[in-house]
Amino acid sequence: MEKEQLEKLDTFVQENKGKRKFTQSVELAVNFRGVDFSKQDNRLNLQVTLPEGRGKESKALVFADNKNIAEKAAALGAKVVPSAELGQIASDKARMAELLNYELVAEPALMTQIAKALGQFLGPKNKMPRPLVGVDVAHVLDTISKSIYIRSKGKYLPTVHCVVGTEKMSAQQIAANIDEVVGSLAKKVGRQNIRSVYVKLTMSAPMKLV
Repeated sequence: MEKEQLEKLDTFVQENKGKRKFTQSVELAVNFRGVDFSKQDNRLNLQVTLPEGRGKESKALVFADNKNIAEKAAALGAKVVPSAELGQIASDKARMAELLNYELVAEPALMTQIAKALGQFLGPKNKMPRPLVGVDVAHVLDTISKSIYIRSKGKYLPTVHCVVGTEKMSAQQIAANIDEVVGSLAKKVGRQNIRSVYVKLTMSAPMKLV
């Protein structure tokens, strides 16, 4: 991010932070031109790992039967759910709703079972668990906690919205996250097709950044 943009972002956040009884998120809106998102090849389905994280703690839930994975995940503070409990969760609306509060990860071997038991509930909400690829559970959970997901949906309008931090983060941290998001989108659609970028806090008016 250029110096002028960074200064503009810093001033905007400082002017709008601390005005609510909760910590406001910093949100990004990116508008496109010349891209038809109704076409399957153009649709966005990106996982973006924010270099400075999301600015708030996220809870992870790991579906695992493998003892080694389960023990590592539990030691890192994740909630562990064995496949034997899938049927119980599927028949309990409260437990299914609770899943939405977590970042979901699963052993690859359990993905089919999870899809059968919970797919109808999690799928439409874009909350199907990510397969736990690799043996470095700590790295996977850390990456998941810093990741956001950008997807085309609804009427496939030429715009996307995502969270890039909170008002408690510095302008430099927020800028680094914005650069990562915009860079990822540019790789997908071409930088020339990004028409404008706006930033706002949860309860503030938007400010044009680009």
